[in-house]
Amino acid sequence: MNRPTKVFTNAKLADGLLHDIHVANGRITSIEPASSQQAPESAIDISGDLLVPGFVEGHIHLDTSFYGGNWVPHRPCTNGFDVHERVAFQAENMAKAEPMDERARNQLDLCIANGTLQMRSHVMVDGSVGLKSLETILAVREEYRDRIDIQLVAFPQSGILDSPGTPELLDKAIGLGADLVGGLDPASFDRDVKGHLDVVFGIAAKRGVDVDIHLHEAGTMGAFTIEEICARTVALGMQGHVAISHAYGLGDLAPDAARKIAGKIAKSGISIMTNAPGHHAFPPVALLRSEGVNVFSGSDNIRDSWWPYGDGDMLHRAEIIGYRSGFFTDEELAAAFEIVTAAGAKALRLEGYGIGVGAKADFVTLGAAHVPEAVVAFPKNRRVFKAGRLVAEGRGDDRG
Repeated sequence: MNRPTKVFTNAKLADGLLHDIHVANGRITSIEPASSQQAPESAIDISGDLLVPGFVEGHIHLDTSFYGGNWVPHRPCTNGFDVHERVAFQAENMAKAEPMDERARNQLDLCIANGTLQMRSHVMVDGSVGLKSLETILAVREEYRDRIDIQLVAFPQSGILDSPGTPELLDKAIGLGADLVGGLDPASFDRDVKGHLDVVFGIAAKRGVDVDIHLHEAGTMGAFTIEEICARTVALGMQGHVAISHAYGLGDLAPDAARKIAGKIAKSGISIMTNAPGHHAFPPVALLRSEGVNVFSGSDNIRDSWWPYGDGDMLHRAEIIGYRSGFFTDEELAAAFEIVTAAGAKALRLEGYGIGVGAKADFVTLGAAHVPEAVVAFPKNRRVFKAGRLVAEGRGDDRG
């Protein structure tokens, strides 16, 4: 059934000019210069605020956050950063946490209030938890389907080869409703790059789904694994269908080495996700982009067993990426903004994303003069519209 046209008046777009935006059936049908004539009574006045596409949360963990529940003190690893130990701490904390569906809702409410309308969440699927976490998050996704679009990655947090039964569980997870198959540190965690990637890409090929692999491996080990993932991607014709999350090792390489591997990543059509963490080297964003690599971002963990930080605000994440990358010019700040919007949409292969005729009417209003100011100020007074319908208004939830 066709719905009546909605008109959004006096919306400032990226060109700095005011426009009227017409929406019908959840899509933008026209964008016109702001009219001097009186708007219809039903019009929604944007009042000169900046109107931008909804933010893309490209990497989050809905099943493991403690946001909105009891405070969980951070427990340091005994010797630097150790993924195996962090996974063990997480299992202990999760056993005492509030119900998963409640914690997932808290996190989703936070992200939506801050303007995220597209999300990719990794959900644990391995021998330690089976499919229980995925079943819970699938139900929550269904509850929120009218407020946010969510892709789910079957994520082997305890490894694949080291966790009996995990290959079969990952395959079942796709049949149950997960959208992508994930992986975790093939060399350092499972200590078998070929065997690990055989499982991940084998399921991807069998099920016709995309791949998103966690890669915390440092230095040359991380670079080697990236090259192996690039080779698999090209051999299977999966260019544009693979993402590598974190890729810390890229931040350890000398510029010439980083540029060389960036060329391979670009030719493979692999997207790189970074949240610019404060305690690790992270991929050189400007260098990668200059070589044609699609770089996108996500909050990753929000107040969980890995760190106590995270506010679910992808605009703030753009500021963090810009700050840590030494971005100062308007052009560089616009690049940081693109990483949490259009680049995320490209990595997630979203249809109808953006502000344009025919695009989905998923947008956010910001009290900023332009995109560079929005990145450095990340103003919190926002209105969030999904399919042209208001789904959140005011300040992002700041509950602890």
